[in-house]
Amino acid sequence: MIAHLQRVSDTAGLLAYLYGPGERGNHAVPRLIAGDAHGAPIGLLAEPGSLPYLAHALDAPVERLGVRAPGRPTWACSVRSDPRRPDLTDTQWAAVARRLVSAVGLAPDGNPDACRWIALRNQPRQVHVVATLAHEDGGLHNTYRDAFRVQTECRRIAAELGHLPADPDPIPQAQETHLSVRSITITSEFSGSVVAKGAADDLSAQILKHAGFQQIDDWHGRRHRLPTTTPLADKVAIATHAAEMLRAARYEVDLPPSLDTARTSPPEHPLGPYTAGSEILRITDRIRAAQNGEDLQRAVDHLLHPEHGALERVREALETAGEQVNDLDEEAYALADRFGFASEFVSSAQSELSGFEAELRHVGTASEGHAMAPERSSTLPDHRDAALATSPAAAKAKVSPGSGSETAESNAAVHPPRVAGPRR
Repeated sequence: MIAHLQRVSDTAGLLAYLYGPGERGNHAVPRLIAGDAHGAPIGLLAEPGSLPYLAHALDAPVERLGVRAPGRPTWACSVRSDPRRPDLTDTQWAAVARRLVSAVGLAPDGNPDACRWIALRNQPRQVHVVATLAHEDGGLHNTYRDAFRVQTECRRIAAELGHLPADPDPIPQAQETHLSVRSITITSEFSGSVVAKGAADDLSAQILKHAGFQQIDDWHGRRHRLPTTTPLADKVAIATHAAEMLRAARYEVDLPPSLDTARTSPPEHPLGPYTAGSEILRITDRIRAAQNGEDLQRAVDHLLHPEHGALERVREALETAGEQVNDLDEEAYALADRFGFASEFVSSAQSELSGFEAELRHVGTASEGHAMAPERSSTLPDHRDAALATSPAAAKAKVSPGSGSETAESNAAVHPPRVAGPRR
C-alpha cells in the first residue's frame, strides 16, 4: 500500500472535488464508508447537495479556535493498494481508515476528544481519509512524523493481508553461536600461480570452481589454483570474486591486498563517490535503449517498483534525513519538515504512476498493424518538388527580368511559410 498525505485550507472544496467527477473524470459512485463527527449526522450529510453542511460539521472544532486555527486545518490522506492484488471491500477499507487515524493520533480508539474525520471511496483500490486537526477539547494535532506513521501502518496492513512477502524465520541465536568458523587462504605464489588452500569441504570446493579455480587432488591434498598463464587482471578479479562468495557462505577468507580489487583499483563509477547517481544513469540508459513497451516496462520498474524501486529508496532516504535532523537538533524542526514534505512529494509521484506496468507493456502495440508506409497525400509536396521549391537556383530560373510580380512569387517559393515547431 502507498499513502499520500497533504494539508489543505478548504474542507468544502476538497469534499466537492472528491465527490465530483475528478480531473480525469474517473471518480465513480462516491460514497462514505466510515467516519466520526462526534454526533453530527455525517451519513445524511454525505450527499452531493449537503456537502457544505458536512464540511461545516468537520470544521466546527477548528472554527471554535478562532485566531489560533492553523492556515491549513484539513488533513487528507489517500491510500492505494497494490494493483496486482485483489481489491478490498468497503468494510475492509473502512477498517484501514480507522487504523490510520488511530496510528497517527488523530482519532485513537476510545478518545472522546479525538479529531473529526471521514473516509470515502470514489475509485477502485483506493480510499480517501479527510480529517480536521482540531481536537474537541481545543487542542491541535501535531502532524510531525505523520507520513512515517501512516506508511509504517500501511506496510503492516499489507503484510497482514498477504500483499508483502513474509520475513524469513531468523536463525536461532544458539545455532549461530555454535557454527564453526572455516578459514580459507588465497595467496599468490612465487611462480605466479594463485592458490586457494583450506577448502576441504565440498561447498567451498564448488564455490572456488564456480569462480574459475581448477581443483587439484594429489599427495599434497585438495587445493585450487589458477594457471600461471592467467592475465594478472583476471587473477585479481577471480580471486576477489571467490573471496566474496566464500564470505557470503560464512567462510573466513584471508586475501592479500594485491588480489583484492577494492584495494588495488579506483572506483569505476563515472560520478566518483556519487554511486547512486551512477546507478540512475544506468537505468536511464536502459530506458533509452528500450525497443518495445515490454523492454520499457522492465527498465522503468527499476524506478517505480513499490518496494525496491529507486523512487521508494529516495522517499525513505528523505524521510530518514528529516528524522535525523530532528534527532540531532530539535530546534531545526523547520528543516526536518522540509525533508518530510519532499518525501511526501515523492510518495505523490509514486501514487500518480501506480499500475504503470500493463500500460507500458502495450506502448507501441497499437501501431503494429500500420507498419506499411502510408500513401502519399496529394496535398503534400513530393520530396523532389520540395527541394526545388526551396532551391535558390530553381527560384532564379523561374524569374524573368523586370517582372515584379514574378519576383514576389519567387520570394514566396524561396521562403516557404513557417510551420509551427515544437515548443521548447
